[in-house]
Amino acid sequence: MKYQVSLAEAIQQLAGEEDSVFTTMLAAGTMRVEYYAPLIKDLQTPHTQDELYIIMSGAAGFVRNGEKTDCKKGDVLYVPHGLQHSFIDFTDDFATWVVFYGEKHLH
Repeated sequence: MKYQVSLAEAIQQLAGEEDSVFTTMLAAGTMRVEYYAPLIKDLQTPHTQDELYIIMSGAAGFVRNGEKTDCKKGDVLYVPHGLQHSFIDFTDDFATWVVFYGEKHLH
């Protein structure tokens, strides 16, 4: 099982995905690590697992349950399962790791 990935690998793998803004890089048990680079608009809907975002490049506004904050490279954001959230006004180079983990819940 793969246990390490690089940012360069994630960028390359995402570039090979047709019409996608995310790609799965690691998975084990209930944990999944994706690389996410939205284009124009973040179309996410609430997820069934808790998640962490680790901002890898760029900057954005982040709306979580109606509350807005700013985030940039190096920041970490937490979103519990089922909570409405999205990135807004992000820079062209915005990208983030997304770590999904824990029990899956119904919405």
